[in-house]
Amino acid sequence: MDSTTCEENLTSFLMFYFGYIILYYNIPRIDSLISECFSVGNLLFLAVVSHFGARLHRPRLIGMGCFLMAIGSALTGLPHFFMRYEYDTVIQGLLNKTVSISPCQYSTVPNNYSNAHIQSSNNTGTDCVKDTGSSMWIYVFLGNALRGIGETPITPLGISYIDDFAKAENSAFYISCLQTITLLGPMFGFLLGSMCANLYVDIGFVSVDSLTITPQDARWVGAWWLGFFVSSAILVLAGVPFWFLPRSLPRQGEEGNENFNVDQGNKEQSVLPNTHSVKLANIAKGFLPSLKRLLCTPAYFLLLCGIVLKFSSFIGLLTFKAKYMEQQFGQSASRANFLIGVLILPVVAVGIFLGGLLMKRYKLSVVAGAQLSFITSFTAFLLLLFHFSTKCDNLPVAGLTVSYNGTPEISHDEHSLMSQCNQDCSCSTSEWDPVCSDSGITYMSPCLAGCTTFTGKGKNTVFHNCSCVLTPSPVEGSRSVSLGQCPRGPRCTWSFTSYMAVTVLSSFINSLGTTPGYMITIRCITPELKSLALGIQTLVMRTLGGIPAPVYFGALIDSTCLKWRVKSCGGRGACRMYDSNMYRVIFLSLTTCLSGCSYFFIIAVIVLLRKQFRKEEVKALQQTASKQNETKL
Repeated sequence: MDSTTCEENLTSFLMFYFGYIILYYNIPRIDSLISECFSVGNLLFLAVVSHFGARLHRPRLIGMGCFLMAIGSALTGLPHFFMRYEYDTVIQGLLNKTVSISPCQYSTVPNNYSNAHIQSSNNTGTDCVKDTGSSMWIYVFLGNALRGIGETPITPLGISYIDDFAKAENSAFYISCLQTITLLGPMFGFLLGSMCANLYVDIGFVSVDSLTITPQDARWVGAWWLGFFVSSAILVLAGVPFWFLPRSLPRQGEEGNENFNVDQGNKEQSVLPNTHSVKLANIAKGFLPSLKRLLCTPAYFLLLCGIVLKFSSFIGLLTFKAKYMEQQFGQSASRANFLIGVLILPVVAVGIFLGGLLMKRYKLSVVAGAQLSFITSFTAFLLLLFHFSTKCDNLPVAGLTVSYNGTPEISHDEHSLMSQCNQDCSCSTSEWDPVCSDSGITYMSPCLAGCTTFTGKGKNTVFHNCSCVLTPSPVEGSRSVSLGQCPRGPRCTWSFTSYMAVTVLSSFINSLGTTPGYMITIRCITPELKSLALGIQTLVMRTLGGIPAPVYFGALIDSTCLKWRVKSCGGRGACRMYDSNMYRVIFLSLTTCLSGCSYFFIIAVIVLLRKQFRKEEVKALQQTASKQNETKL
C-alpha cells in the first residue's frame, strides 16, 4: 500500500473515529451513558495500555486491573442499600383496604378506587408530582467506568505475554486453553445471574409473601446487586497471583539459558522501574508510527472491518438473547440465564479448546486456520437460519393480540382494550396487573376482565365473577381468573426445545474456529505490533460494534412493543409486552444481515493471506537455494 495512501487512510480513520465518539457521547441520555460507561473506561485507556504496557511489567498491570474491577463492582452494587423498588400495581391497593372493594367499580359510584387511579396515572397538570431524581446513578457510572479501565490490560497484554514465550506451534493451543478457561467466568456469571434473578431485589427488607408478582412478570426485578459483590470478592482473589509472575518468561526451548534468567530477574523490581522512565518518551514517539504501520496492513484492516460487523451481531444477540427467549417462548429471565450458562457456554468452551487442539495437532498454517474459521462460522450461520421457522404464537392478551371474543388481532390502539363487558367498570388502560383465565386468554387487569369479587392473598389471589371471561356456558366454565400471565402451550415447549438444540449445535461449530480466527490477528502483522494490534482490535470492536449495537438493536426491538408502562405523570416507561412475531423477524434479520456482510471481508482476508504467505514461501525457497549454491561453491 502506498505511503501517501496509508497516511490518508490513517487520518480519515482517526477523524471518523474521534468524530463518532464526540457525536455519540454528546447525546443527552443519562441511561445510555450509564450503560455504556464500561466501554468509556475501555476506550480512554485501551490504546495507551496496549502500546505502553507491552514494554512494562504486563502481569502486574493485569493484577492492578483486577483490583480496579473489584472496586468498580462494589461501587456498582452499592446504591441498592440506599433505595427501595416499588412496582406499579392496583391489586396491592385493593388487598390493603380494610373494606373489600370490587376491582370493577361502576362509574355511578363516586370517588371509587379505579377513578382515583385513572386520575393519578393520567394526570399531567400542576397536581402531578414527578419522582425526585436520584443521584445513585453516579455510583453505577463510576463503578462501570472503573471496571472498564480495569479490564483494559487483560486481553492485549495477556495474549501477547503468552504468545511471546510459547513456541509458534504451541501458541494457538495455549491461547485456546486460556479462552476456554475464560468462558468459566461468563458461565459462572449466567448461573449466578439466574439465581439472583429468582430472588426479589429487596429480599431481606420486604416480605416475599406480600408480593403479587412472580419472576415471570415484566415488573419483577431480581437481586441484581448481589452478583456485583460476589464478583468483587472473586476479583480481589484473582488479582493476587499476577503480582508474583515474572516480567518475562524464557521462550520454550531456552529454559536453560542462565543469562536470560539473570537479566530478567534484574528487571522485575516494579511495574514502572526508574531505569525505564527515560525510555517512556521514546515509547510515546513510536505510537503513531506503529499505529500507521498497523492500519496500513491490508489484511489487518479488512479483518478489522469484518470483526466489527461480526461483533455487532454477537453483541446484539448476547444482549437480547435472554429477552428473546422470554418474549418468544415464555421463559423467565432466571431460566433463560440458567440455560445459557448450562447448555450454550460449556459447548462453546469445548469447541474453543478443540479448535486450538486441531491447530496444534495438524500444525495448521495461518491460511489454513483462516479457512477453518470461515467454514465453521459460515456453517453455524446457515444453521441459525432455522430459527426463523422456530416460533411460538403471540400470547393471547385481550385487547392486544386477540379481541375480547377470542379472535386473533394485533392492536396498538388503547380503545381496543375496552369492550362492552367492561365499559361500565371505569378501568384505567394504563394498568398492568395481568390475570389468566381458564380459557387461556390473559387480561391486562382484573378490572379489564370485568371481575367484581376476589378471594385469597398475595400471589394466591383469585378474582371471580369476571364478565369478560369466555366460557362455553356458565355451567361448564369458570368466570374466575388468577394472577399472572397464562403459560404457553405444549407446542411452544417443543419449539423451544428445537430452538435450544439448534443454538447449542451452531454455537459448538462456530466456536471451533474461534482460536484459528484469533491467530490471524497475531500472525498477519509483525511480532512487535502484537499487543497494539490486539488492543486496537478490541478498541474498534467495542467502539463501533459493542457500543452502538445495543442501541439500534434496542430501538428496533422497541418498535414491536404493544404495551408500554405509563409513568405517574404520563411519561413512557418499560415495555410490558411485545409482538413476538415481529420481534422474531426484526431480531433475527438484524443478526443474520450483520453476520452475512462480515463474510465478504473475511473472504478478502483469506485471499490476501494466501498471496502474502505464498510470496514468503517463494522468498524462503529462494534463500534456501542460494545458501545451498554458496555451500557447493
